[in-house]
Amino acid sequence: MERSTMKTYLTCGATALASAALAFSLSACAATSEMSSAAVGSAGTSSAAAEVAESASTSSTGASRAAASNAESASTPGSSAAEQASLTSAFDSTPTKDDITTNETVSNSANGEHAIEASGTSESYSNVAVEKTGDSDSGDEADFYGDNATVFATDGATLDLNQMVITSDGQHANGVFSYGEGTTVNITDSIIDTKGNCSGGLMTTGGGTMNAKNLRITTSGNSSAAIRSDRGGGTVNVDGGVYTTSGTGSPVIYSTADITVSNAQLESTASQGVVVEGKNSVTLNNVDLVADNNTKNSDKSDFYQAVMIYQSMSGDATSGTSSFAMNGGSLTNANGDVFFANNTACEITLNDTTIVNNGDGMFLRAAAAGWGNEGSNGGQVTLHANKQVINGDMVVDDVSNLNLYLENGSTFTGTINADKQAGKVYVDLSGGSKWTLTSDAYITSLTCEADSIDLNGHTLYVDGKAYETGTASSGTAIEIVVSESTGGPGDGGTPPDGQGGPGDGGTPPDGKGGPNGGTPPDGKGGPGDGGTPPSGTPPEKPSGTPPDGKGGPNSSGNSATSSDSASSGKTTGGDSSSADGGDGSTDSNNGSSTSDSTSAEQSSESSSSTTS
Repeated sequence: MERSTMKTYLTCGATALASAALAFSLSACAATSEMSSAAVGSAGTSSAAAEVAESASTSSTGASRAAASNAESASTPGSSAAEQASLTSAFDSTPTKDDITTNETVSNSANGEHAIEASGTSESYSNVAVEKTGDSDSGDEADFYGDNATVFATDGATLDLNQMVITSDGQHANGVFSYGEGTTVNITDSIIDTKGNCSGGLMTTGGGTMNAKNLRITTSGNSSAAIRSDRGGGTVNVDGGVYTTSGTGSPVIYSTADITVSNAQLESTASQGVVVEGKNSVTLNNVDLVADNNTKNSDKSDFYQAVMIYQSMSGDATSGTSSFAMNGGSLTNANGDVFFANNTACEITLNDTTIVNNGDGMFLRAAAAGWGNEGSNGGQVTLHANKQVINGDMVVDDVSNLNLYLENGSTFTGTINADKQAGKVYVDLSGGSKWTLTSDAYITSLTCEADSIDLNGHTLYVDGKAYETGTASSGTAIEIVVSESTGGPGDGGTPPDGQGGPGDGGTPPDGKGGPNGGTPPDGKGGPGDGGTPPSGTPPEKPSGTPPDGKGGPNSSGNSATSSDSASSGKTTGGDSSSADGGDGSTDSNNGSSTSDSTSAEQSSESSSSTTS
């Protein structure tokens, strides 16, 4: 490890500094003395202002109460004014490199090592520049257990990071990595910038915890999600900040964990915005998400999408029901479908979210692709829309199913299975919700009030019979059943063509047998990407062993079916226990992809360049 002392001096006027202090809570800036002088010089003015404020408060009690009532109303979920104010505040307060004074530089260039590591201890760093080069010799060791991560916490450590500038330029050089149960990383007001392939911004595996507030994360490599998890998952909480990805197979969020993001701006310029794999979740509260999925690297799926929910069968995610929820905020899709569900049961919840589809695809596509067992690898979707506007069509193929609940004044303008696809669909409209058809629609069952459906000159077929306008209906939901299997070749893990994953070319986005290819998104070594994915429970990492001696990956996959019934100042503390489990991926190439495939997080076992 190399350490060199470096100080960065910021010059700014008193006014700009005061503004920066308020916006970014910076602890260091050159004009502290000017600020103090300004504060002293304006003491009389401040006192007078306080008196005016007190007087105004006393004489306008009724108005204040009304304002408080309005403010409370505005702060409720779905309030666009409150959301916009919160998002604007989050964006304005997100630091840039010029906003952070670093007093020390910690660097590491050795393959497989870390610039900062906390193992079983409590440590804290602030105002430090952290630099990492060098690669990992093993994709699994890096993606499951933190080998070569820039900043790494393990064995029950607690690591606090504040006003850090963290950069990496190497293969499998994740920014900040939390591994193992009992391990917690808390990072605030910091910048993370990764340039190599398979180098996520935040990485959480093996049951670790990651708490992040007000970060600016940028990744430019392939298979490099800004907010990423892998085998063994964990818990990730992000509040505020700006998160951007530009590489192939690099969604802003790739989840094999429980991930919650609030009051943030997310943008992907080449890949999905969000990918959820298996029995895991993503919840977005008051978030602006922009996704432009325009790159592919495999031939297993013909579709692009903003949000992909699937099971890769690679062994990286436990089988079960996937979950995606969006409360307020906005989702803007630039290409293809908004939602794509494949080879898993999932629940999608939309609560007063502004959704704009600038692509030419579907609002929702539930369909088979290359993951799972042919004939049972569709998407089994339950979609709840609350106070939600939905514009666009939905397609449910013959191995997929949909329960669509339009609730509390939601509106749906579009059609379902216009081309007579055979998937089972139940639609339930309640609380004054409306459905306006844009072409003929084919569903299995319907519950609605008499005035819920506007046929708009088209025909709605319910179990083969034309619905009569102005009539109420009572139907039965489709029961979603999740079946489990180990996710390996010969056991359901191999897609119909034996290449290991839908997508566009044999290797899924992120080398994991995931979306878009034989390797699932996020580099996890799924079916068809060179070997048999592990099965069973995740391996226990030997106690006290650093991330280069951690044992092999293990886990199970799943498929879903349905049936017809219902500092320079560093401080060190005491020890913590080690943890087990883990999540993984394999190595992605450094070269750019020239092939077509749906893009989700991707990598390949070899570090050599591949094209398809």
